Amino acid sequence: MDRLKLMALDAQDLAVISAQVQDAVTRPDALDYRPREKRFTLVINRFAWDAAGRKTRDGEGYERRQAVLSFARVLKVRTNGVRRGDDGQVLSLLAIRFSETDAPAGTVELVFADGPIIQLDVECVEAQLEDLGAAWETRFKPRHPVA
Repeated sequence: MDRLKLMALDAQDLAVISAQVQDAVTRPDALDYRPREKRFTLVINRFAWDAAGRKTRDGEGYERRQAVLSFARVLKVRTNGVRRGDDGQVLSLLAIRFSETDAPAGTVELVFADGPIIQLDVECVEAQLEDLGAAWETRFKPRHPVA
């Protein structure tokens, strides 16, 4: 399978990236904000939904891929429930949302399972998702309880 590389320049594009990173996992030490560059980056292990259910010799196959998710034109970063310095905290990404404030500016929200959230005040939507290398197999498919 080819490595995934996507760019988002509006809310609709960002929804596509959000779907590709649903159930990605990361840790607080994989988050990086560079105010001078106006760039926020996180390294994630994304669940490859596009490859889910492929048949392997052992049954259904699932895979994860390491990827970089980056946002440009970031003016400010706020976190809630992210314990910086806690290498035991695993953050499971559920969705990425965009709320426009003063077009094209707004807030990008990275929403994680069990409550943590990262908010990015941005000049405009400019995001990129890129796989870093080969996939590895996993037996576990993420499941979400029905509310």
